[in-house]
Amino acid sequence: MNLEAAEGLPRKRMTFSRAMRYQLLKFVRIRATPHAIGIGVAAGVFAAFLPLVGVHMALAAALAWLLGGNMIAAVACTVLIGNPLTYPFIWAATWEAGQMILGSKAKSMGTIHLHELVHKLSLGELWAPILKPLLIGSIPLGIAGGLVGYFVMVQAVTIIRARRQSRLQAS
Repeated sequence: MNLEAAEGLPRKRMTFSRAMRYQLLKFVRIRATPHAIGIGVAAGVFAAFLPLVGVHMALAAALAWLLGGNMIAAVACTVLIGNPLTYPFIWAATWEAGQMILGSKAKSMGTIHLHELVHKLSLGELWAPILKPLLIGSIPLGIAGGLVGYFVMVQAVTIIRARRQSRLQAS
């Protein structure tokens, strides 16, 4: 449809569910098997949970390549899952999971002055109270999220492609 024809039509509002459906259809249109897309999504979700800001996309693409998944799906999923709106929730969950795995000793470190530690760039002082629990907690949550993402995406791609194929055969 050209621009002149679209001017008279009312524009549909972009709701959250419509945006998610649009993103799902972008994954379905990737020319790969549902398994490869699922592996890519799993790699992207896993990488998004890791507290290695700045290397998520490269890590997701490398992981997808190693596992035989789709690298485009991995990078796209990393951007969808790991973004400024979701990072606070991801980091809070991974830190809490890391605290539970490490036990209560990590919680009894006293007050942490994060701004002061970051300003001094004291990696040694940041490791035990913040970075270690984040890294330890991100691994099981990333694996769990990746597994959920894999199964959901494989099912979604399979179902949507089958529906599209049946519509094409019917017409």
